[in-house]
Amino acid sequence: MKNLAILGSTGSIGRNALAVVAQHPEEFAVLGLGAGKNVRLLAEQISRFRPARVSVQDADSAAALAQLLPDQNGLEILVGTEGAMALATDPQNHLVVSAMVGAVGLQPTLAALEHGIPVALANKETLVMAGPLVMAAARRQGITIIPIDSEHSAIFQSLQGHRPQDIRRLWLTASGGPFLHHSREQLTTVTPAQALNHPNWSMGPKITVDSATMMNKGLEVIEASMLFQLPPEQIAVHIHPQSIIHSLVEYIDGSVIAQLGIPDMRVPIAYALAYPRRLPLDLPPLDLFQVGQLTFEPPDLERFPSLGLAFAAARTGGTAPAVLNAANEVAVAAFLAEKLPFLGICQIIAQTLKAHQAQALTSLDQVLRVDRWAREFAHNLISPPSGADALICTPEVRRE
Repeated sequence: MKNLAILGSTGSIGRNALAVVAQHPEEFAVLGLGAGKNVRLLAEQISRFRPARVSVQDADSAAALAQLLPDQNGLEILVGTEGAMALATDPQNHLVVSAMVGAVGLQPTLAALEHGIPVALANKETLVMAGPLVMAAARRQGITIIPIDSEHSAIFQSLQGHRPQDIRRLWLTASGGPFLHHSREQLTTVTPAQALNHPNWSMGPKITVDSATMMNKGLEVIEASMLFQLPPEQIAVHIHPQSIIHSLVEYIDGSVIAQLGIPDMRVPIAYALAYPRRLPLDLPPLDLFQVGQLTFEPPDLERFPSLGLAFAAARTGGTAPAVLNAANEVAVAAFLAEKLPFLGICQIIAQTLKAHQAQALTSLDQVLRVDRWAREFAHNLISPPSGADALICTPEVRRE
């Protein structure tokens, strides 16, 4: 029986992780659930999985959750970052599923690793913001971080039995999102509702918008660079609209090994939860005859410049990726609130990166300071939409 703490239990990854747990109750026990403000769903999860402790975003959410659970049976309700960190560092944990969305996942994930607790990682921001610190903590504790993102899970699986020094290149695949064939002019009028209509995957709003801008793939490039200890020059992105090949590894002898499967997050989640074993899942098999054709095309950085910004930040390194991530989170929130046009997301990120003097990464406090600065700077840039002609995006990043 493996004891789990699931951070982000009410999000897409958290819900799918609990679906895997429900299918294999003999394999897993849920000790802790961390959520934001969706206390109604969290209350349902508590009733079903009976954790000893839970954490919510704030005191108001904690009070609302307590009202939904008149018979708490000794349940401990924790609050905020401190609550999530307490869940993550519980010494009874065998595995922490890091599935919070955004920068809020960094501190609990790093704390789990520093306490020697293995992590199944879906919170890519952890490695984007503080990759060198996180990977150093994992090495000190002798922990292998098991990725949950479908692309990184595919690479992780394709690396099994092979030497890291034999890698020539990693290929990350991308669906292209809902606007793959939109012109630049069409992108100027994109609405949040259109951006949230992903053709293949069911994800939360922030990640779905990131997929539409292709920033999600850019963040994954940085994550892959950290996770597999390769420079961004050895990582390529290919558009693969069918989302059947989840990523590939090219080796120095020309061999290419890929992981294929239906686009369902329960597959990489189950692999991460049970690693190195595999669990049977109640899912339809991949039918390549029905799929018929697998296609690929290069990403268009003129229409989707956020990917270029991410590659630039990855090459710069240091604090630049943390700035990229913070500005993106602020810009995406403004777009979803209809305070910023779709193409303005990239403009805000580019201008924030241009204003930042990147430094070598030395501490968690430094990362958090840079994150706060970038958020404030991006907030101050955002103004009512002024038309597409004013939106300029250049992948510039400066470094001392």
